[in-house]
Amino acid sequence: MHVIVIGGGISGLAAAHRLLTAGARVTVLEASERFGGKLRGGRIAGVEVDVGAESMLARRPEGMDLARAVGLCDALRSPALSGASIWTRGALRPMPAEHVMGVPGTAAALAGVLSDTGLARVARDAELPPLAIEEDVAIGGLVAERMGPEVVERLVEPLLGGVYAGDAYQISMRAAVPRLFEAAREHDSLLGAVRAVLRNPAAGKPGDPVFAGLEGGLGTLPGAVVAACRAAGGELETGAAVTGLRPTARGWAVALADGRSLAADGVVLAAPAAVAARLLAAEAPAAAGELAAVEYASVAIVTMAFRRDDLARLPRGSGFLVPSVDGRAIKGATFTSGKWDWVAAAVPELFLLRASFGRFGNAAPLGWDDADLVRAALADLSEATGLAARPVDALVTRWPDGLPQYPVGHWDRVARVRRYLAALPGLRLAGASYDGVGIPACVASGEQAARELLRTLSPGPPEETLELFERAGERADRAGEPAAE
Repeated sequence: MHVIVIGGGISGLAAAHRLLTAGARVTVLEASERFGGKLRGGRIAGVEVDVGAESMLARRPEGMDLARAVGLCDALRSPALSGASIWTRGALRPMPAEHVMGVPGTAAALAGVLSDTGLARVARDAELPPLAIEEDVAIGGLVAERMGPEVVERLVEPLLGGVYAGDAYQISMRAAVPRLFEAAREHDSLLGAVRAVLRNPAAGKPGDPVFAGLEGGLGTLPGAVVAACRAAGGELETGAAVTGLRPTARGWAVALADGRSLAADGVVLAAPAAVAARLLAAEAPAAAGELAAVEYASVAIVTMAFRRDDLARLPRGSGFLVPSVDGRAIKGATFTSGKWDWVAAAVPELFLLRASFGRFGNAAPLGWDDADLVRAALADLSEATGLAARPVDALVTRWPDGLPQYPVGHWDRVARVRRYLAALPGLRLAGASYDGVGIPACVASGEQAARELLRTLSPGPPEETLELFERAGERADRAGEPAAE
C-alpha cells in the first residue's frame, strides 16, 4: 500500500511515522524547504532555541509518545519554573489557581486580578437562573453573561490568546474547552461546572507537570521523526509543492509543480485549510468551500538575549500574559532561561526571553520592521518587569496565518467536511485546522488519519497491528482535549 502525505508539519510526519510502522510505503511532500511546520528552531547568541511552539501538554500522551518513539526519550524535559503571571491593572499578578482556561471555580480564585466589583459579579453566577446550553456557544459571551466581562477581559481572553491568538467572544467553547462545555450542560452554574472539571482532571496526577519540552527545543522533534521515517524506508521531500489531486480507478494521482505525477492508494492531506481547499475544489467543492472559510491569526515572536550582569534583577517565573484590553503591544512573554534549565546551562552568562505579538484581526505588528518589533518588546518588558538592559542579540520570527481559529460551530464544520469527503475513499485530513492546535492534538490527528487509511485500504493487516492501532485510538479518545502550548 502506497500513501502520499501532503504536508510535512508535525501532523503529516506523525501520519507518515504511523503508516511506516505498519509496513506501508510512504511519500511525504512538503512545499516549503523544511519540515516541521510551526516547530522550528532558530539560533541566537550561539544557542538553538524554539522560535515557534516551545512546549506541549504533558497530560496528553501523543506528543511525548512520538518523541520517545523516535529516540528523544532522554531529551524530554519539564519546565524548571511554572509560575506564570498576568500583566494587568498596572502590575504583574500571579496567575490564579483553580480555574479552567481562566473561568474560575470560586470568586476568591481571582482576587488581585479582578477589581472588587468584578469579584462580586463572579459570585453572582450561582444566583442566576440555571444554565441551559443546548448548542455550541462562544466562551467569552457565556462567561461575560454569567460572571461579567471583567473575567473575560482579564483572564479568559489572554489565556485563549496564548493558544489561538483569538477573540474570546468568537472562540467556540465546545472546541476550545470541551470538558467545561460538557460540564456546563450538566450543572446549574458555571462555577459548579468549573469545580466539577477541577475535581476530575483529564489525565495525570495532582502535581504532575502540565507541560513538557525537549532539550534543544521542540524544533528538534521534526528532524528526529524525519530521520526515523527515512530509516523505515519513507521517501520525504521538501520543495515539493502539490498542484493537483484527483481520484483514479486505483487510488489517487498527485500532480506536483515540477511536472511530476505520482500515484498512490491513499492520501493524507495534512496541509493548512486554505491549501486543502484549493486541492479539493474540483473533486469536493462543498468541502473546499467549508475549508476556504477557515480563518487564521498571524503572530510574530521576538527572541532576545541579555547579559546577566546587565540585569538589575532577573525576571521571575516562567513568563506572563497580557490582556488585550490594556492596549499593550505584546500579548505575552516567556522567560526562556528561567523556564528551561537546558537553555540556562547552554549559555549561563546570558538570559534569554521572548515576546509575542499579534492577535486575530490585528496582524499590523507583522508589518513592522525587525527593529520596531524589538523596540516595542523592550518598551513593554521595561514597564512590566523593570528591564532596562539592551539585548546583545535579537531574532524576529514571523508566522503569517500561523494559528487557525475555532469559532462557534467549528466541530460541526469539520464534521460536515469529513462527511463530504466520505465519497472520496482513500483520502483523510489531518492538522491543526481540524482537531486541535497543540502538538499532541496534531500528532493525534495525523495518527488517526493513518489508522483510518490502514483500515480502509489494507487487504488485511495482521491482528497484532489492528490491536496496536485500537489501543492508540482508545488512548487518544480518552485524552479528549485540544492541546495548548
